Amino acid sequence: MGEFWEILMTLLVCLIFLHYVKQLWSRRNYPPGPLQLPIIGGIWLIGAGVSHDIFIKLAKRYGNIYTVWLGQKPIVVLSGYQAVKEAMIDRKDDFTDRPVAAVIKTALENLGLGIIFSSGDVWKQHRQFALVTLRKMGMGRQHLEILVEAEAGYLVEYFASTKGQPFEPFLPITNAVSNVINGIAFGSRYSIDDEVFQQRLENIDFITKYGTSITAIFYETLPWLMNYLPGRHQKAFDIIRKELSFAMGEIEKHKDEQKSEPQDIVDYYQLQMEKSKGNPSSTYNKNNLAHCIIDLFAAGLETTATSLQWALLLLVAYPDVQDKVYKEIEDVFGSSQTIRYQDQKKLPYTNAVIHEILRAQYVFLFGLPRECVKDVKIRGYLIPKGTFIIPDLRSVLLDSERWETPEQFNPHHFLDKEGRFRNREEFLPFGIGKYRIAVIPIDVSFV
Repeated sequence: MGEFWEILMTLLVCLIFLHYVKQLWSRRNYPPGPLQLPIIGGIWLIGAGVSHDIFIKLAKRYGNIYTVWLGQKPIVVLSGYQAVKEAMIDRKDDFTDRPVAAVIKTALENLGLGIIFSSGDVWKQHRQFALVTLRKMGMGRQHLEILVEAEAGYLVEYFASTKGQPFEPFLPITNAVSNVINGIAFGSRYSIDDEVFQQRLENIDFITKYGTSITAIFYETLPWLMNYLPGRHQKAFDIIRKELSFAMGEIEKHKDEQKSEPQDIVDYYQLQMEKSKGNPSSTYNKNNLAHCIIDLFAAGLETTATSLQWALLLLVAYPDVQDKVYKEIEDVFGSSQTIRYQDQKKLPYTNAVIHEILRAQYVFLFGLPRECVKDVKIRGYLIPKGTFIIPDLRSVLLDSERWETPEQFNPHHFLDKEGRFRNREEFLPFGIGKYRIAVIPIDVSFV
């Protein structure tokens, strides 16, 4: 009997080994990558969570295009500007689908809504709506600009109230940015000690940290198992549902408000819903609006608040840069005039400093993932339909082939020989092309 079990176990091990070898052979045309282990794939190398150090090492070892397997799911990573450009610009129509994270699939009943996780007509219509509406709200003092100006004023007052004593700037900065987004979305603002603001800030901070944690990676890899286990993913489900419920509640409040002109995104969206009634191809509805609002906070709050904190730190660390910015502003406007977004052309050095802050201290490690809509050949590798593609934005912003001093804080990256501001095609802090996160006007104008 014992001999029978020995033979059975030997056969089982052989079958598992043969299956593993067959699997490796079937994946031979994918870009190279770290060792794939059964069941978990390549997540063994991630350790405590996703960090830029891991992907620096992977790019050095495997080149500018490589594959990391999350269980049975291949993730092709593009590293460096040229590789990202070849796929996301030159072959952009081959990567138009947007994968939805497993945690989102579990937390929400309706998928593919809003902007960040939508595809096809939903994405096209809502991206266009977001761009047009933000442009409308950016025209004139009564819209986006006055929100930024007012919150910047409150922020300066808070800083002045500390009277030169050390303080933690995170909360007042985040409150200011949150209020700009609240004003854009709902036409409201919160005081820094408001309980709703404090709770939402805590929720967004948790989700941001969860997204790069090893728990999130394991959930993406083994959702069928993780659903039955306790952990941070269970809290993530709860927070996502609460944020959706909060957005729905704010939308309902707007129904009872009578306004002569639209003042915020909810107002503009409800007008769009009315215009689109009877149009069978329209995707404008309350669920999509709620998801758009969540996307706006997810894309805008953490990025802008973090960028502003880095701006403070870098200007303190580089007093010569701070002095040049101050002198340029004084020479052009004096000390009393308010600077507006369109004035950036008059302030080439200040504009260069803002862009260099966003480059040198990047907020996004990766751009939004895309999904192949057909089999694609990139740099000699066959990438099958349905494969996830992720651009490594860090590698683009620190690409030694594109930037003169990539590891240094150097505003001259964005100045020509005559001291005029110059745009750089490799400046991609929010993603690439039409797939970039639609928050650039908020980030740049606020900073």
